[in-house]
Amino acid sequence: MRNYATAQQLGGRDNQCDATAVATVNGARAYALLDGIGDQPYVRDWTRNAARRLARTAARLHDAEAGLRHERARYAKEPDRHGPWGLGPKACALVAVEAPGQPLTVAWSGDVRAYWLVRGTLRRLTQDHNLRRVFPPCDAHDGGSRHRVTSCLGSVETDEEVKGYANHPAVEAATVHAERGRLLLACDGAYEPHEDAGHHLGDLLYGTPAQAARRVVADAVATASTLANRPDNSTALVADLYV
Repeated sequence: MRNYATAQQLGGRDNQCDATAVATVNGARAYALLDGIGDQPYVRDWTRNAARRLARTAARLHDAEAGLRHERARYAKEPDRHGPWGLGPKACALVAVEAPGQPLTVAWSGDVRAYWLVRGTLRRLTQDHNLRRVFPPCDAHDGGSRHRVTSCLGSVETDEEVKGYANHPAVEAATVHAERGRLLLACDGAYEPHEDAGHHLGDLLYGTPAQAARRVVADAVATASTLANRPDNSTALVADLYV
């Protein structure tokens, strides 16, 4: 039986521009989730291919951050991507890698999230790359837009350039040591509706990975509709890991 599962719903979009991929190389396994920026067929197709490439590279390198940085640098070499934000498709990207004898590594660029559930406690491993993080809500204003990302796969900006206006690097990483737990990777269409409604994601992560992933995604789309929001593409990947 597989230790992981993915679930997706189209939401109110015309195309499913999220993608997931899993790859195993020399005992290391990588789980990738990408949230394509835009709603066009070419974004959908590029994101699917980019997710597969990211998973394979991160598994081969046995490290999430090394894999994401490698793929980010590869896309940045494409000539048509240069200029203000460049041209060509982009996606918020998240990858986690489990490798023999190593802690679980997680890396991201964008506002996709990773959560780690251990003994009933859910811990968020990532911090969003968007303007809400740069300008948090306060008494004087509502904060920056959570829909304006400050970093992503497909951008050519360096760590230093992103730090200059967002105060975080283009790629960030986290590790989890010596625990048995459940990993959740989620796009904003899967976590934002729950956050807006005050739901606790940990309460949805019971059952098999397939059951948990379907529940997170389906409830997110249904909740977005009740909140009078247009449901986004919703994608979740759930994996049971021993790290």
